[in-house]
Amino acid sequence: MDYKKIKPHLMSEEEFRKIWNEEYCEKQIFTFDGIRVFFYSDMFDHCFYESSSRIRKDKSILSFNRLEKIYWIKDALLDPDTIKKKGWDSKNKNYDDTRRVTLVKGNYIVVILIFASKKARFVTAYEVNEKENLKKIMDSPDWE
Repeated sequence: MDYKKIKPHLMSEEEFRKIWNEEYCEKQIFTFDGIRVFFYSDMFDHCFYESSSRIRKDKSILSFNRLEKIYWIKDALLDPDTIKKKGWDSKNKNYDDTRRVTLVKGNYIVVILIFASKKARFVTAYEVNEKENLKKIMDSPDWE
């Protein structure tokens, strides 16, 4: 996969929202193994904004780091050579067979929630920058 980065400082938020809608919301996106992943325009804020505080979780800062990798989401879903793990359900404190975490480029994850046979909803995508959190992901059960 190509995993190209773009230069977010050269574009407006409106242009990024347009890319999101045209490339993800208006197209049918499938994983390499045939799962259709649904994207919605209101997911943009959750995916591309970061919180100024981990405690408040306010999602108040538009993240250039996340925006430069906007195309990585699709690339990761299409790439058969990624690391795939079961996602953690923090509410129920266990691994969730419906959450698939795809790991690429050492620390970039894409999370989808499978809700029906061959159908999933995009949850989030971001770079995992804390070694402890990355270790937890790597120690999770493999997705089968």
